[in-house]
Amino acid sequence: MDFTNEQLERYSRHIILKQVGVKGQKKLLGGKVLIIGTGGLGAPAAVFLAAAGTGTIGLVDFDAVELSNLQRQIIHQTKDIGKPKVISGKETIEEMNPDVKVVTYQEWVNSGNIIDIIRDQDYDFIIDGTDNFPAKFLINDACVLAKKPFSHAGIIRFEGQTLTYVPGQGPCYRCIFNNPPPPDAVPTCKQAGVLGVMGGIIGTIQATEAIKYILGVGELLTGQLLTYDALHMNFRKIKLPYNEKCQVCGKNPCITGLIDYEQAVCEVKK
Repeated sequence: MDFTNEQLERYSRHIILKQVGVKGQKKLLGGKVLIIGTGGLGAPAAVFLAAAGTGTIGLVDFDAVELSNLQRQIIHQTKDIGKPKVISGKETIEEMNPDVKVVTYQEWVNSGNIIDIIRDQDYDFIIDGTDNFPAKFLINDACVLAKKPFSHAGIIRFEGQTLTYVPGQGPCYRCIFNNPPPPDAVPTCKQAGVLGVMGGIIGTIQATEAIKYILGVGELLTGQLLTYDALHMNFRKIKLPYNEKCQVCGKNPCITGLIDYEQAVCEVKK
C-alpha cells in the first residue's frame, strides 16, 4: 500500500525512527489489537494505539460511562455519561484517526464468548484492561489456549504492575498468581481508590508493548513483572520464572477449558 500525503504527515515522527520507518508503519496499519475493558487502563491504551495508526482496535466492555469514570478514563467525556463505553470509545477513536477500524463488543467476557471475540478479527495482541481477578484469569487462560500474546496490568491506589505473555517465551499470569485470591484479600479500585494518572502510566506501557510486538522491535516484558510506585516515583523489574507445573501453560496442564470464577467481595476496613 502507498501512503497518502496526509498519512505521511500524520505518521512522520514514526517514519523517521529507524525502528519503525515506512515498513513499520505499514505493519501498524495492518495490526489488530483487542482491548478488554475500556476503563482506566484500556482507555489510554486505546487512545495511543489509535494515534499510532493501529489498523484495527477491538473494544470490549459492557458498562456505560459514569461521572466517576472521568477522573481517569480519558477516552470518555462528560457528554458521554450514560453512553456505552465501547460506543464512546469508538467515537473518540474515529474522530482522532480515520485510518483506524474500531470493532465493538458490548458484552461481559466469559468462558462462552471470549475465544470467539479473540478470533473474530484474528487479533495479533490482546490488552487486559479489566479490574477484577475473574476476568484476568479468564483472559490469561483464553490467550494461552488460543496461543495469543497479551499484556496484563493492574492498578490500585498509587501502585501499578504489568507483564507481557508471549506463547513459548516465558511465564503466563497463572504461573505467578496460581489462582484468584480469596474473599477479603484484595480490594478493587472502587473500594480502595486509585490515582487517576495510574491508568495512563500503566495503560500506555501496555500500548507500547502491543506496538513493539507488532513491529517486532525491542524487548518485551516477557518473564518480567514491572511494578510502579507513584508515591516514591520508583519503577522496578522483577524477574519471573516459568512454572513447569503451571495449571494452564505447564508441561502437563490440568486446565484445558475456561473457568468463570466468581468475583470475591472485599470490605475495606477504615
